[in-house]
Amino acid sequence: MPAPTLPSSSDRDSRHAAWVLGLSLPGDTVLYLLLPMFAPAFGVSLPEAGMLLAANRLVRIAGYGAVARFYARHGERRTCTLAALAAAVCALGYATVTGFVALLCLRLLWGLAFAALNLTTQALATAEPAGAARRAGRSRAVTALGPMLALPLGGVCALWLGPKAIFFLFAIAALAGVRVARQLPTVPHAEPPSGKKWARRPGSLDSFSFVEGLVLDGLFIIGLSYLGRDLLPGHPVVVAGLLLSVRYLAEIVLSSAGGHMAERHGPEVLLVVFSVLTSVALVGFGFGWLWTCALAIVILRALLLPLLPPLVALRTPGPGRIQALATRSVWRDMGAGGGPVLAGLLLPIAPAPWIYGGAALLLAGTALACVKRRSD
Repeated sequence: MPAPTLPSSSDRDSRHAAWVLGLSLPGDTVLYLLLPMFAPAFGVSLPEAGMLLAANRLVRIAGYGAVARFYARHGERRTCTLAALAAAVCALGYATVTGFVALLCLRLLWGLAFAALNLTTQALATAEPAGAARRAGRSRAVTALGPMLALPLGGVCALWLGPKAIFFLFAIAALAGVRVARQLPTVPHAEPPSGKKWARRPGSLDSFSFVEGLVLDGLFIIGLSYLGRDLLPGHPVVVAGLLLSVRYLAEIVLSSAGGHMAERHGPEVLLVVFSVLTSVALVGFGFGWLWTCALAIVILRALLLPLLPPLVALRTPGPGRIQALATRSVWRDMGAGGGPVLAGLLLPIAPAPWIYGGAALLLAGTALACVKRRSD
C-alpha cells in the first residue's frame, strides 16, 4: 500500500504567499473602482486619475528585473514582508493624502510591491514540478478572495462615508499580511541571468502573455463598461464594483478547478482549448450577445489564469524559472497597460464585431503558437 501523501512545504509556502498578496491587494483594486469616479476627492483630474492607475504597471515593466534579483538574493520572507509593509503605506496614503505627485509616488511604490508579491506567489507555486498547476490554481483562488470582498465593501462605504475612509481598513489588512509573511522561508535563490538573456526576443509564451493582457484585461473590461453602460441600471459605483467583483469571484470558484484539470490533461492542451473557446465568446461579445458572452469570458479567464506559471516552469527549469516568470509578467503588464488605451481609441470609431473579432484571432493565434514553438 502506498503511503498517504502529506501536504508539502511547497503547498504551505505557496498558500502563505497567496494570503499575503490577497491581504495586500484590496487597496489597489478598490482604488481602480473609486479614483475615476471620485477624482476630485483625491485632488486630481480625470486624466490624472488614468495616469495614476497606469503608473503601477509602467514601473513594473521597468522594475521587474531588479525585483527578481532582490527576491533571489533575500528570499521570500524579507521580500514579502517589505512588499506588504509598502502596501500598508500606500493604503494609508490613499486615505490621507491628495494631489497628483503624492499619489504618483504611492502608485510607483505599489507597483514594485505588487511585482515582488506576484513573483513570489508564482515562484512558490512552481517550486516543485509535481502539483505545480494545482498550487497555481489554489494560489489564484486565495489571492482573489481579498479583492472580491473589498470591492462591494468599498462601493458601499464610498456612498456612506466618502471614497477615502475605507483605505484605513485596507492598511490594517496589509499589516496582517506582514504577519503572514513572517512564516515564509528565508533561503535565497540563484540569481536570474541578466544582460542579453533578459533582453532576448519575445517567444511564444511572451506573445501569449501580452495578447492575454491586451484582450482580457484591456479590451474586454473597457468594452464591457462602454457597451453595457446603458444596459445595467443603478449607481455607477455599484455597477462597476459588481463587474469587478464577478471577475474575482470566478477566480475563487474556478482557478483551483483549472489547476486540477491542468494536472490531469497538461497545461499546454488546456491553454489552447480555453483560449479558442474564449475567442469564440469574444466574437459573440462583439456581435452584441453582451452578458451571456461576458459571463463565458469571465469563466474561461479564471480557468486560464493558473495555466501559464506551470507551463513556464516546465519549459524553463532551474534558476531560469524566476527570470521566465518575471518576463511573462512584464509582457502581460505591457498588454494590460495598452489595452485600455486601444479600447478608448477604437470603440468610439470602429464596429465592435471588427474589434473583438480581431482580438479573438490574436488570442487564438498566439495560443496555437505556444504549441508549435517549444524552443522558448
